[in-house]
Amino acid sequence: MAKATIQYVCSSCGAKAPQMLGRCPVCGEWGTYEEEVVENQKSRGVSRQISKNNQPKRLQEVEASEEMRLDMHNGELNRVLGGGLVPGSLVLLGGEPGIGKSTLALQVLMQQGERKTFYASGEESVRQLKLRAERLAGNAENLYISSETSLERILDQVKDLEPEIVVIDSIQTIGTEAIDATIGSLSQVRECAARILEFAKTRNIPFFIIGHINKEGSLAGPKVLEHIVDTVLQFEGDQHNMYRILRAQKNRFGSTSELGIYEMRQDGLREVSNPSELLLSTSREGLSGIAIAAAVEGVRPFLIEVQALVSSAAYGTPQRSSTGFDGRRLNMLLAVLEKRVGFKLLQKDVFLNIAGGLHVQDPAIDLAVLAAVLSSNMDIALDAGTCLCGEVGLAGEIRPVNRIEQRIAEAQKLGFKRILVPADQVERLDTRTGGKDRIEVVPVKKVTDAFRLLIKG
Repeated sequence: MAKATIQYVCSSCGAKAPQMLGRCPVCGEWGTYEEEVVENQKSRGVSRQISKNNQPKRLQEVEASEEMRLDMHNGELNRVLGGGLVPGSLVLLGGEPGIGKSTLALQVLMQQGERKTFYASGEESVRQLKLRAERLAGNAENLYISSETSLERILDQVKDLEPEIVVIDSIQTIGTEAIDATIGSLSQVRECAARILEFAKTRNIPFFIIGHINKEGSLAGPKVLEHIVDTVLQFEGDQHNMYRILRAQKNRFGSTSELGIYEMRQDGLREVSNPSELLLSTSREGLSGIAIAAAVEGVRPFLIEVQALVSSAAYGTPQRSSTGFDGRRLNMLLAVLEKRVGFKLLQKDVFLNIAGGLHVQDPAIDLAVLAAVLSSNMDIALDAGTCLCGEVGLAGEIRPVNRIEQRIAEAQKLGFKRILVPADQVERLDTRTGGKDRIEVVPVKKVTDAFRLLIKG
């Protein structure tokens, strides 16, 4: 009979230790070690015969064809997955509590039409699932639901139903009888994920498993969970804001540079095919402190509204606050504005906000951030038909950005008359980008040059 032993595993990096440690010596995190029961099994000494299929092959001899994909009838999800769902794949969907992971999964299954789908929940009863499905738009005729926490019973139900798509919500609430450990422990999560992956590959059935995240924002459970699955999707957004972003952090069958944008509504999630039109305000004419930036998230260009408010410090110590933008980068840009341009902001509060609740990390919006701060400080409204893109260096120079042609094309599509871009990239631009002078491409070398153009109008 196998003898059980206890080891301790770091939930952050997966490092193992024979005793409980306060701090992980590998990743340096505190309080991440959890107890795990391990069964020691004697090796049976069975000699394995290597089949001919496992022999090394020349790369030229391997036949490869394009992966067949299932249309999910959801344009944003298809975009993030790389064109559709691959049969037999295992997709991990993570996000904060209440962000809409379960809603997205249930809504996608209800959009499948004639396909037979299966939703297994370890967190909600079938009645709760029914009530949520009634609020969502879609056809639930071929959708089967179950409230179950045993992995063996869930897989038996999948064998009986033979659905085309399966969702398990969530992996932390599912347990297997093969391991004597509590549900949600590291060993249970790892073993359940491995069993689901084997089942999906054998039956050629795609699985979605929903995972929780910890307080640091990473997926809860062992790090090996992200290595087991084929695709890792992250559902991001502010619960108090209507917009949600779906990103691919890992994708064995496609690119990780795509993202999908959704709008949370009373009847579920609505796809946002053109985010620029929703993120831009139509009543910004004559308002100071607003600049339009041509940003790129992944490979997707869209225009965002950068808002700034500069006011006198009421309590002596000036405040620096930013929403949707890196606060440290804001401090750096304000230092450049003071040193290279000559604006004194030491005794003024600076507040920055990215409209729409988005968190943008694209350095190309640096120029728009400084323009919004300048506009608020001087109380001068910028031209509503002008947008900006460019990274600002510490010397005050405008540095090149990626995908400049896509940014210009997006601004042109939305009817902007002028766009300020780094001067070093104008010579390499495609002459067709401007679309017969429908948009004026203005090169700028320094921050001061951009400010002169903006103030003159």
